[in-house]
Amino acid sequence: MIKAYSAAALAAAFLMLPVPAAAPAKDLEAKLHAKEAKLSKVRERKGVLTSTISRYRSKIERLTGEVAALRSREAAVRARLEAKQAELDSAQAELDVGKKHLAVMRARLKRALVSLRAHLVAIYESGTPDILSVLVEAGGYEELVNRSEYLKRINGLDEAVVSRVRDLRDRVKRMVARLRSAKDRIEAARDAIAAEERTLADARSAVQRRQSKLVAARRSREAALAKVSSAESDLEGSVAAIQAELTATLQASASAPLPAGPIRHGSGQLIWPVDGPVVSGFGMRWGRMHEGIDIAVPAGTPIRAAASGTVILQQGEGESGGYGNFTCLDHGGGLQTCYAHQSSFAVGAGQGVSQGDTIGYVGCTGHCFGDHLHFEVRINGAPTDPLGYL
Repeated sequence: MIKAYSAAALAAAFLMLPVPAAAPAKDLEAKLHAKEAKLSKVRERKGVLTSTISRYRSKIERLTGEVAALRSREAAVRARLEAKQAELDSAQAELDVGKKHLAVMRARLKRALVSLRAHLVAIYESGTPDILSVLVEAGGYEELVNRSEYLKRINGLDEAVVSRVRDLRDRVKRMVARLRSAKDRIEAARDAIAAEERTLADARSAVQRRQSKLVAARRSREAALAKVSSAESDLEGSVAAIQAELTATLQASASAPLPAGPIRHGSGQLIWPVDGPVVSGFGMRWGRMHEGIDIAVPAGTPIRAAASGTVILQQGEGESGGYGNFTCLDHGGGLQTCYAHQSSFAVGAGQGVSQGDTIGYVGCTGHCFGDHLHFEVRINGAPTDPLGYL
């Protein structure tokens, strides 16, 4: 990963450069900024891909659960369908037996009908006498009794045959109706369960298709993330190489320090404390506020008071944190200026100074990766862009 101090390292690098090396160092600065801008975009893309992959993973897990639930429902439906099929098979076996019984009963009915027809034909052809003829023609009491019994048996036989035929017919009708009803009911249940099973299978297929698409999309994003991570590593290597090149350039030119130069006036009320290029401006820098400007000059360059005032704060390297040797001047009217990373002091706390007086010397104390002056302007204690006052 790119170290958070890369910008500071760049600033420090410029501070150590002699005049002839300023142009190459500026080129390296521009190159470094371009690489860091690309790296920032790559990291942003990496974050988006990581978040997207996480969302896909959650969706896939949810769909996997839905598929499992649908499969469980399908298994239950299949169990019910198999039970209904067994019930239907049992009913079918019962129906087959019933059909055999029905065939037997129909044969019996047919024979009974044939017997009934034959009996009726015989009665018609023989002209069976009625009860009055039997009584008139009887030769005596005993013959009368015998003839009456004969007629009674004939009538009873007729009624038995007719009753038998009627009973067989009704039993056939009832059996046919019962078997047909059982078969229709079971087949309807089986069809309903089969329809439910098809619906569940379609739903499962739809969920699995969507799941497959999500898996493919996640793999695509993971492949893209791998490329982005590779690009990130390449850019980190490039930034490290540029920093190393910049360091080598600065080390090669360290034996030819820049002169202090004349006092530099701008359009504001303050003079420049040192004469050099601004290598890091005021404002947000890599996620945090840079409360001043960094001016590139070599170690030992005299630091001038930007305006007349009084030394109100002077701290050594162990007292000021990252500022190193640190001096602040009060100029009145709420205006203060501060000077950080000095190699040494030229004034003391409470001392009055005039504009242009030397108050210390440029160095690299505190959190610093090269000689430079960190210069701040504060209005009523609040850091303000110094370029508005120089």
